[in-house]
Amino acid sequence: MNDNSLTKIQPDWYSPTRLHDTPLDYDFPGDRFIPNRSLMDLDQAHTLLTNRTNNKLRKPNFNDEYRRKMEESLKLDVEGRPFRMLVFRGSPKSSRKSTRLIDEMRRSDKETPLQINENRRYRKFPLKAIRALDAPLLSDDYYSNVMDWGKSNILAVVLGSILYIWNAQVQKAGVLMEVKREDDCPTSVAWSDDGKIVAVGCDSSKLQLWDAETSRLVRDLQGHQSRVGCVAWKGHVLTSGSKDRAIINHDVRARSNLVSVTRAHRGEVCGVKWSSTGNALASGGNDNLVYIWDSFKMSSRHYTHRFNEHQAAVKALAWCPYSSDVLASGGGIDDGCLKIWNTQKGTCISTNETGAQICGLQWNRHHKEILSGHGFGRGESHCQLCLWSYPSMARIGEPLRHASSSRILHLSQSPDGLTVVSAGADETLRFWEIFGPPQECSENVTHLDNLLSFKASAVR
Repeated sequence: MNDNSLTKIQPDWYSPTRLHDTPLDYDFPGDRFIPNRSLMDLDQAHTLLTNRTNNKLRKPNFNDEYRRKMEESLKLDVEGRPFRMLVFRGSPKSSRKSTRLIDEMRRSDKETPLQINENRRYRKFPLKAIRALDAPLLSDDYYSNVMDWGKSNILAVVLGSILYIWNAQVQKAGVLMEVKREDDCPTSVAWSDDGKIVAVGCDSSKLQLWDAETSRLVRDLQGHQSRVGCVAWKGHVLTSGSKDRAIINHDVRARSNLVSVTRAHRGEVCGVKWSSTGNALASGGNDNLVYIWDSFKMSSRHYTHRFNEHQAAVKALAWCPYSSDVLASGGGIDDGCLKIWNTQKGTCISTNETGAQICGLQWNRHHKEILSGHGFGRGESHCQLCLWSYPSMARIGEPLRHASSSRILHLSQSPDGLTVVSAGADETLRFWEIFGPPQECSENVTHLDNLLSFKASAVR
Protein backbone atom coordinates (compact mmCIF):
# COMPACT_ATOMS: atom_id res chain seq x y z
CA MET A 1 0.00 0.00 0.00
CA ASN A 2 1.44 3.36 -1.02
CA ASP A 3 0.95 6.78 0.51
CA ASN A 4 -1.62 7.77 -2.11
CA SER A 5 -3.94 4.98 -1.03
CA LEU A 6 -4.02 6.37 2.49
CA THR A 7 -5.51 9.62 1.27
CA LYS A 8 -8.47 7.76 -0.21
CA ILE A 9 -9.65 6.60 3.17
CA GLN A 10 -12.58 8.60 4.48
CA PRO A 11 -11.61 10.89 7.36
CA ASP A 12 -14.30 9.42 9.61
CA TRP A 13 -13.40 5.79 9.03
CA TYR A 14 -12.47 5.42 12.73
CA SER A 15 -15.73 6.90 14.05
CA PRO A 16 -17.98 4.38 15.82
CA THR A 17 -21.04 6.21 14.45
CA ARG A 18 -20.12 4.86 11.04
CA LEU A 19 -21.14 1.40 12.31
CA HIS A 20 -24.79 2.45 12.29
CA ASP A 21 -27.12 3.03 9.45
CA THR A 22 -29.69 4.70 11.64
CA PRO A 23 -30.40 8.43 11.17
CA LEU A 24 -30.46 9.06 14.95
CA ASP A 25 -28.37 11.92 16.33
CA TYR A 26 -25.74 10.94 18.91
CA ASP A 27 -24.57 12.89 21.89
CA PHE A 28 -20.91 12.08 21.31
CA PRO A 29 -18.94 9.26 19.73
CA GLY A 30 -17.77 6.30 21.71
CA ASP A 31 -14.44 4.54 21.63
CA ARG A 32 -13.24 1.10 20.58
CA PHE A 33 -11.67 0.28 23.92
CA ILE A 34 -13.33 2.67 26.35
CA PRO A 35 -17.05 1.93 26.61
CA ASN A 36 -19.53 4.77 26.68
CA ARG A 37 -21.21 4.72 30.11
CA SER A 38 -24.25 6.56 28.76
CA LEU A 39 -25.14 3.35 26.87
CA MET A 40 -25.27 1.36 30.07
CA ASP A 41 -28.44 1.10 32.09
CA LEU A 42 -26.68 1.43 35.47
CA ASP A 43 -29.99 1.89 37.29
CA GLN A 44 -31.18 -1.54 36.24
CA ALA A 45 -27.76 -3.11 36.82
CA HIS A 46 -27.57 -1.76 40.36
CA THR A 47 -31.11 -2.97 41.10
CA LEU A 48 -30.36 -6.48 39.90
CA LEU A 49 -27.02 -6.73 41.70
CA THR A 50 -28.05 -5.26 45.05
CA ASN A 51 -31.64 -6.44 45.41
CA ARG A 52 -31.95 -7.75 48.98
CA THR A 53 -35.29 -9.46 48.48
CA ASN A 54 -34.07 -12.10 46.06
CA ASN A 55 -30.96 -13.26 47.88
CA LYS A 56 -31.71 -17.00 47.87
CA LEU A 57 -30.42 -19.17 45.07
CA ARG A 58 -33.16 -20.98 43.18
CA LYS A 59 -32.99 -23.79 40.71
CA PRO A 60 -33.26 -22.32 37.21
CA ASN A 61 -36.29 -23.28 35.13
CA PHE A 62 -35.73 -22.02 31.60
CA ASN A 63 -38.77 -22.37 29.35
CA ASP A 64 -39.67 -20.79 26.05
CA GLU A 65 -41.49 -17.88 27.65
CA TYR A 66 -38.48 -17.09 29.84
CA ARG A 67 -36.11 -17.24 26.87
CA ARG A 68 -38.39 -14.95 24.86
CA LYS A 69 -38.46 -12.34 27.62
CA MET A 70 -34.71 -12.61 28.12
CA GLU A 71 -34.15 -12.07 24.40
CA GLU A 72 -36.41 -9.02 24.43
CA SER A 73 -34.53 -7.63 27.45
CA LEU A 74 -31.21 -8.05 25.70
CA LYS A 75 -32.28 -6.66 22.34
CA LEU A 76 -34.68 -3.88 23.37
CA ASP A 77 -33.96 -0.82 25.49
CA VAL A 78 -36.26 0.55 28.19
CA GLU A 79 -38.36 2.32 25.55
CA GLY A 80 -38.80 -0.77 23.36
CA ARG A 81 -36.42 0.27 20.62
CA PRO A 82 -33.84 -2.12 19.11
CA PHE A 83 -30.75 -2.24 21.22
CA ARG A 84 -27.57 -4.26 20.82
CA MET A 85 -25.36 -4.90 23.82
CA LEU A 86 -21.57 -4.57 23.65
CA VAL A 87 -21.67 -2.24 20.65
CA PHE A 88 -19.38 0.71 21.24
CA ARG A 89 -21.07 3.75 19.81
CA GLY A 90 -22.50 7.10 20.73
CA SER A 91 -25.70 7.05 22.72
CA PRO A 92 -28.86 8.25 20.97
CA LYS A 93 -30.51 11.21 22.58
CA SER A 94 -33.23 10.03 24.87
CA SER A 95 -35.93 11.71 26.87
CA ARG A 96 -36.30 8.92 29.46
CA LYS A 97 -36.09 9.93 33.09
CA SER A 98 -32.82 8.61 34.51
CA THR A 99 -33.83 9.25 38.11
CA ARG A 100 -36.84 6.94 38.07
CA LEU A 101 -35.00 3.83 39.23
CA ILE A 102 -32.88 5.84 41.67
CA ASP A 103 -36.02 7.00 43.47
CA GLU A 104 -37.30 3.43 43.54
CA MET A 105 -33.99 2.29 45.05
CA ARG A 106 -34.20 4.92 47.77
CA ARG A 107 -37.76 3.90 48.61
CA SER A 108 -36.79 0.25 48.77
CA ASP A 109 -33.89 1.07 51.09
CA LYS A 110 -36.30 2.73 53.49
CA GLU A 111 -38.65 -0.23 53.42
CA THR A 112 -35.96 -2.94 53.66
CA PRO A 113 -33.99 -2.89 56.92
CA LEU A 114 -30.23 -3.21 56.66
CA GLN A 115 -28.66 -6.38 57.94
CA ILE A 116 -26.50 -5.55 60.96
CA ASN A 117 -23.25 -7.35 61.59
CA GLU A 118 -23.22 -8.40 65.24
CA ASN A 119 -19.42 -8.18 65.35
CA ARG A 120 -19.42 -4.52 64.37
CA ARG A 121 -18.18 -2.18 67.10
CA TYR A 122 -20.64 0.54 68.06
CA ARG A 123 -19.94 3.87 69.69
CA LYS A 124 -21.45 4.25 73.15
CA PHE A 125 -22.36 7.52 74.82
CA PRO A 126 -20.76 7.63 78.30
CA LEU A 127 -22.92 7.80 81.37
CA LYS A 128 -20.10 8.78 83.71
CA ALA A 129 -16.45 9.74 83.69
CA ILE A 130 -13.89 6.96 83.31
CA ARG A 131 -11.54 8.65 85.78
CA ALA A 132 -11.63 11.45 88.34
CA LEU A 133 -8.65 13.23 89.89
CA ASP A 134 -8.67 15.58 92.85
CA ALA A 135 -7.69 19.14 91.95
CA PRO A 136 -7.53 21.12 95.21
CA LEU A 137 -7.13 24.89 94.93
CA LEU A 138 -8.29 24.93 91.31
CA SER A 139 -9.21 28.55 90.68
CA ASP A 140 -12.93 29.16 90.12
CA ASP A 141 -12.22 31.93 87.61
CA TYR A 142 -14.00 32.24 84.27
CA TYR A 143 -11.27 34.47 82.80
CA SER A 144 -8.34 32.06 83.32
CA ASN A 145 -7.21 29.17 81.12
CA VAL A 146 -5.19 26.94 83.41
CA MET A 147 -5.40 23.49 81.78
CA ASP A 148 -3.98 22.07 78.55
CA TRP A 149 -3.29 18.55 77.26
CA GLY A 150 -0.13 18.41 75.12
CA LYS A 151 0.84 16.21 72.19
CA SER A 152 3.29 14.32 74.42
CA ASN A 153 0.24 13.02 76.34
CA ILE A 154 0.99 15.15 79.39
CA LEU A 155 -1.67 17.26 81.06
CA ALA A 156 -0.69 20.63 82.53
CA VAL A 157 -2.95 22.14 85.18
CA VAL A 158 -2.55 24.99 87.67
CA LEU A 159 -3.64 24.39 91.26
CA GLY A 160 -3.19 27.46 93.40
CA SER A 161 0.40 28.69 92.98
CA ILE A 162 1.73 25.40 91.54
CA LEU A 163 1.78 24.18 87.95
CA TYR A 164 1.46 20.40 87.86
CA ILE A 165 2.06 18.06 84.94
CA TRP A 166 0.33 14.66 84.85
CA ASN A 167 1.63 11.95 82.54
CA ALA A 168 -1.45 10.17 81.21
CA GLN A 169 0.55 7.15 80.02
CA VAL A 170 2.20 6.28 83.33
CA GLN A 171 -0.44 8.13 85.40
CA LYS A 172 2.05 10.06 87.52
CA ALA A 173 2.04 13.72 88.50
CA GLY A 174 4.89 16.11 89.19
CA VAL A 175 5.53 19.78 89.89
CA LEU A 176 6.80 21.86 86.98
CA MET A 177 6.89 25.27 88.65
CA GLU A 178 5.81 27.04 91.82
CA VAL A 179 5.56 30.75 92.49
CA LYS A 180 6.32 32.30 95.87
CA ARG A 181 3.97 35.29 95.74
CA GLU A 182 0.22 34.79 95.90
CA ASP A 183 -0.38 37.68 93.52
CA ASP A 184 1.79 36.01 90.88
CA CYS A 185 -0.15 32.79 90.37
CA PRO A 186 -0.29 31.27 86.85
CA THR A 187 -3.47 32.23 85.01
CA SER A 188 -2.91 30.53 81.63
CA VAL A 189 -0.98 27.57 80.22
CA ALA A 190 -0.44 26.16 76.73
CA TRP A 191 1.78 23.41 75.33
CA SER A 192 3.98 24.09 72.33
CA ASP A 193 3.23 22.23 69.11
CA ASP A 194 5.96 19.66 69.78
CA GLY A 195 4.76 19.04 73.35
CA LYS A 196 8.08 19.98 74.97
CA ILE A 197 7.61 23.56 76.19
CA VAL A 198 4.85 24.98 78.38
CA ALA A 199 3.97 28.65 78.08
CA VAL A 200 2.79 30.07 81.41
CA GLY A 201 1.04 33.42 81.79
CA CYS A 202 0.85 34.90 85.27
CA ASP A 203 -1.32 37.30 87.23
CA SER A 204 1.58 39.74 87.49
CA SER A 205 1.87 40.11 83.67
CA LYS A 206 4.82 37.71 83.43
CA LEU A 207 4.97 35.24 80.54
CA GLN A 208 7.42 32.37 80.86
CA LEU A 209 8.53 29.31 78.90
CA TRP A 210 9.27 26.12 80.84
CA ASP A 211 10.97 22.94 79.64
CA ALA A 212 8.75 20.05 80.76
CA GLU A 213 11.49 17.44 80.61
CA THR A 214 14.08 19.29 82.69
CA SER A 215 11.62 21.42 84.73
CA ARG A 216 13.72 24.50 84.00
CA LEU A 217 12.77 28.03 83.06
CA VAL A 218 13.75 28.62 79.45
CA ARG A 219 12.83 32.24 78.95
CA ASP A 220 10.92 35.27 80.23
CA LEU A 221 8.88 37.18 77.64
CA GLN A 222 8.08 40.83 78.19
CA GLY A 223 5.34 43.09 76.86
CA HIS A 224 2.19 42.95 78.98
CA GLN A 225 1.17 45.29 81.79
CA SER A 226 -1.45 43.13 83.49
CA ARG A 227 -2.44 39.47 83.93
CA VAL A 228 -2.01 37.15 80.97
CA GLY A 229 -5.22 35.15 80.80
CA CYS A 230 -4.79 33.28 77.50
CA VAL A 231 -1.95 31.98 75.34
CA ALA A 232 -1.80 30.06 72.05
CA TRP A 233 1.02 28.63 69.90
CA LYS A 234 1.63 28.72 66.16
CA GLY A 235 4.97 27.10 65.51
CA HIS A 236 7.67 29.35 66.98
CA VAL A 237 5.19 32.20 67.51
CA LEU A 238 3.45 32.49 70.87
CA THR A 239 0.35 34.69 71.07
CA SER A 240 -0.82 36.07 74.40
CA GLY A 241 -3.90 38.01 75.47
CA SER A 242 -4.05 40.13 78.59
CA LYS A 243 -6.22 42.19 80.88
CA ASP A 244 -4.37 45.21 79.50
CA ARG A 245 -6.45 44.60 76.30
CA ALA A 246 -3.37 43.83 74.21
CA ILE A 247 -2.67 40.86 71.94
CA ILE A 248 1.06 40.26 71.53
CA ASN A 249 2.84 37.91 69.14
CA HIS A 250 6.21 36.70 70.45
CA ASP A 251 8.91 35.06 68.38
CA VAL A 252 10.44 32.69 70.90
CA ARG A 253 13.56 32.22 68.74
CA ALA A 254 14.53 35.88 68.49
CA ARG A 255 16.37 37.89 71.11
CA SER A 256 13.80 40.66 70.75
CA ASN A 257 10.65 38.61 71.19
CA LEU A 258 8.02 41.22 70.26
CA VAL A 259 6.68 40.70 66.75
CA SER A 260 3.46 42.69 66.97
CA VAL A 261 1.26 44.37 69.55
CA THR A 262 -2.42 44.84 68.73
CA ARG A 263 -5.00 46.68 70.81
CA ALA A 264 -8.49 46.42 69.37
CA HIS A 265 -10.52 44.97 72.24
CA ARG A 266 -12.04 47.45 74.66
CA GLY A 267 -11.96 44.92 77.50
CA GLU A 268 -9.79 42.06 78.74
CA VAL A 269 -8.75 39.55 76.10
CA CYS A 270 -10.26 36.27 77.33
CA GLY A 271 -9.34 33.84 74.56
CA VAL A 272 -7.00 33.47 71.57
CA LYS A 273 -6.91 30.55 69.12
CA TRP A 274 -4.97 29.96 65.91
CA SER A 275 -6.64 28.16 63.01
CA SER A 276 -5.28 24.77 61.97
CA THR A 277 -3.70 26.32 58.88
CA GLY A 278 -2.07 29.11 60.90
CA ASN A 279 -3.45 31.76 58.57
CA ALA A 280 -5.99 33.24 60.97
CA LEU A 281 -6.20 34.11 64.65
CA ALA A 282 -9.45 34.41 66.59
CA SER A 283 -9.65 36.52 69.74
CA GLY A 284 -12.51 36.94 72.19
CA GLY A 285 -12.84 39.63 74.82
CA ASN A 286 -14.74 40.93 77.79
CA ASP A 287 -16.17 43.55 75.42
CA ASN A 288 -18.42 40.80 73.95
CA LEU A 289 -16.53 40.91 70.65
CA VAL A 290 -14.82 38.31 68.48
CA TYR A 291 -12.08 39.42 66.08
CA ILE A 292 -10.57 37.48 63.20
CA TRP A 293 -7.01 38.46 62.29
CA ASP A 294 -4.88 37.73 59.25
CA SER A 295 -1.56 36.28 60.42
CA PHE A 296 0.33 38.58 58.02
CA LYS A 297 -1.39 41.77 59.20
CA MET A 298 -1.19 41.44 62.96
CA SER A 299 1.03 44.50 63.23
CA SER A 300 -1.92 46.73 62.35
CA ARG A 301 -5.39 47.17 63.78
CA HIS A 302 -6.96 46.19 60.48
CA TYR A 303 -8.85 43.05 61.42
CA THR A 304 -10.41 40.68 58.88
CA HIS A 305 -13.78 40.44 60.64
CA ARG A 306 -15.41 41.80 63.78
CA PHE A 307 -18.34 39.83 65.22
CA ASN A 308 -20.53 41.68 67.72
CA GLU A 309 -23.52 39.36 68.11
CA HIS A 310 -22.60 38.01 71.56
CA GLN A 311 -24.11 39.71 74.58
CA ALA A 312 -21.43 38.71 77.12
CA ALA A 313 -17.71 38.02 77.36
CA VAL A 314 -16.32 35.50 74.88
CA LYS A 315 -13.75 33.10 76.29
CA ALA A 316 -14.55 29.81 74.50
CA LEU A 317 -13.15 29.65 70.96
CA ALA A 318 -12.52 26.57 68.81
CA TRP A 319 -11.60 26.17 65.12
CA CYS A 320 -13.24 23.34 63.20
CA PRO A 321 -10.67 20.60 62.44
CA TYR A 322 -12.25 19.57 59.12
CA SER A 323 -13.20 23.01 57.81
CA SER A 324 -10.46 25.55 58.44
CA ASP A 325 -12.75 28.56 57.83
CA VAL A 326 -15.30 27.55 60.49
CA LEU A 327 -15.03 28.93 64.03
CA ALA A 328 -17.15 28.17 67.10
CA SER A 329 -17.54 30.73 69.89
CA GLY A 330 -19.41 30.69 73.17
CA GLY A 331 -20.72 33.60 75.21
CA GLY A 332 -20.77 34.24 78.95
CA ILE A 333 -23.55 34.05 81.48
CA ASP A 334 -25.68 36.86 80.02
CA ASP A 335 -25.44 35.36 76.54
CA GLY A 336 -25.12 31.56 76.61
CA CYS A 337 -25.10 31.31 72.82
CA LEU A 338 -23.02 28.83 70.86
CA LYS A 339 -22.33 30.43 67.49
CA ILE A 340 -20.75 28.94 64.38
CA TRP A 341 -19.03 31.40 62.03
CA ASN A 342 -17.83 31.31 58.46
CA THR A 343 -14.67 33.37 58.80
CA GLN A 344 -14.09 33.52 55.06
CA LYS A 345 -17.42 35.21 54.37
CA GLY A 346 -17.73 36.88 57.76
CA THR A 347 -21.18 35.42 58.41
CA CYS A 348 -22.85 33.55 61.26
CA ILE A 349 -23.79 30.03 60.15
CA SER A 350 -25.88 29.12 63.18
CA THR A 351 -26.79 30.23 66.68
CA ASN A 352 -27.74 27.83 69.45
CA GLU A 353 -29.09 29.30 72.68
CA THR A 354 -27.88 26.97 75.42
CA GLY A 355 -29.17 29.03 78.33
CA ALA A 356 -25.91 28.79 80.27
CA GLN A 357 -22.45 30.30 80.38
CA ILE A 358 -20.07 28.61 77.90
CA CYS A 359 -16.62 28.13 79.43
CA GLY A 360 -15.05 25.75 76.92
CA LEU A 361 -15.49 24.24 73.46
CA GLN A 362 -13.86 21.18 71.88
CA TRP A 363 -14.43 19.81 68.38
CA ASN A 364 -14.56 16.06 67.83
CA ARG A 365 -11.87 15.19 65.27
CA HIS A 366 -13.40 11.79 64.45
CA HIS A 367 -17.07 12.69 64.10
CA LYS A 368 -18.79 15.91 63.14
CA GLU A 369 -19.61 17.04 66.65
CA ILE A 370 -18.69 19.74 69.13
CA LEU A 371 -18.64 19.56 72.93
CA SER A 372 -19.49 22.52 75.13
CA GLY A 373 -18.71 22.94 78.83
CA HIS A 374 -21.10 25.17 80.75
CA GLY A 375 -21.13 27.29 83.86
CA PHE A 376 -23.99 29.09 85.51
CA GLY A 377 -27.24 29.64 83.69
CA ARG A 378 -30.98 29.31 83.64
CA GLY A 379 -31.37 26.58 81.04
CA GLU A 380 -30.89 22.82 80.86
CA SER A 381 -27.17 23.23 80.17
CA HIS A 382 -26.49 24.71 83.61
CA CYS A 383 -23.10 23.36 84.83
CA GLN A 384 -23.10 20.52 82.31
CA LEU A 385 -21.27 19.02 79.35
CA CYS A 386 -23.33 18.98 76.16
CA LEU A 387 -22.51 17.24 72.87
CA TRP A 388 -23.88 18.76 69.67
CA SER A 389 -24.09 17.34 66.17
CA TYR A 390 -22.62 19.53 63.42
CA PRO A 391 -23.99 21.19 61.34
CA SER A 392 -27.54 20.48 62.58
CA MET A 393 -26.53 21.48 66.15
CA ALA A 394 -28.93 18.93 67.58
CA ARG A 395 -27.98 17.73 71.04
CA ILE A 396 -26.68 14.17 71.32
CA GLY A 397 -27.44 12.05 74.38
CA GLU A 398 -28.01 13.35 77.86
CA PRO A 399 -25.89 16.13 79.41
CA LEU A 400 -23.03 15.14 81.71
CA ARG A 401 -22.07 16.96 84.89
CA HIS A 402 -19.49 17.19 87.66
CA ALA A 403 -21.68 18.14 90.61
CA SER A 404 -25.15 19.65 90.72
CA SER A 405 -23.99 23.19 91.48
CA SER A 406 -20.36 23.21 90.26
CA ARG A 407 -19.66 24.81 86.93
CA ILE A 408 -17.29 23.38 84.34
CA LEU A 409 -14.42 25.81 83.85
CA HIS A 410 -12.03 24.25 81.32
CA LEU A 411 -11.98 21.60 78.58
CA SER A 412 -9.09 19.90 76.79
CA GLN A 413 -8.70 16.71 74.78
CA SER A 414 -6.11 13.96 74.49
CA PRO A 415 -3.64 13.84 71.58
CA ASP A 416 -5.57 11.01 69.92
CA GLY A 417 -8.78 13.03 70.16
CA LEU A 418 -10.75 10.28 71.93
CA THR A 419 -10.83 11.51 75.54
CA VAL A 420 -11.88 14.89 76.94
CA VAL A 421 -10.87 16.17 80.36
CA SER A 422 -12.97 18.74 82.17
CA ALA A 423 -11.97 20.85 85.14
CA GLY A 424 -14.78 21.81 87.47
CA ALA A 425 -15.37 24.19 90.32
CA ASP A 426 -15.84 21.11 92.53
CA GLU A 427 -12.01 20.87 92.37
CA THR A 428 -11.91 17.69 90.32
CA LEU A 429 -10.65 16.70 86.89
CA ARG A 430 -12.89 14.22 85.10
CA PHE A 431 -12.02 12.22 82.01
CA TRP A 432 -14.72 11.31 79.49
CA GLU A 433 -14.48 8.88 76.57
CA ILE A 434 -16.98 10.88 74.60
CA PHE A 435 -15.28 11.37 71.21
CA GLY A 436 -14.36 7.83 70.18
CA PRO A 437 -13.93 5.45 68.59
CA PRO A 438 -13.01 6.74 65.11
CA GLN A 439 -15.38 6.13 62.25
CA GLU A 440 -15.02 2.77 60.58
CA CYS A 441 -15.91 1.77 57.06
CA SER A 442 -19.25 0.00 57.04
CA GLU A 443 -18.86 -3.75 56.64
CA ASN A 444 -22.19 -3.88 54.80
CA VAL A 445 -20.94 -1.70 51.95
CA THR A 446 -19.08 -3.67 49.29
CA HIS A 447 -16.81 -2.42 46.55
CA LEU A 448 -19.67 -2.97 44.13
CA ASP A 449 -21.94 -0.77 46.24
CA ASN A 450 -19.31 1.96 46.26
CA LEU A 451 -18.98 1.84 42.50
CA LEU A 452 -22.67 1.72 41.65
CA SER A 453 -24.33 3.53 44.53
CA PHE A 454 -25.71 6.86 43.43
CA LYS A 455 -26.11 7.92 47.05
CA ALA A 456 -22.43 7.45 47.88
CA SER A 457 -20.95 9.20 44.88
CA ALA A 458 -22.01 11.98 42.60
CA VAL A 459 -19.88 10.59 39.77
CA ARG A 460 -22.04 8.50 37.43
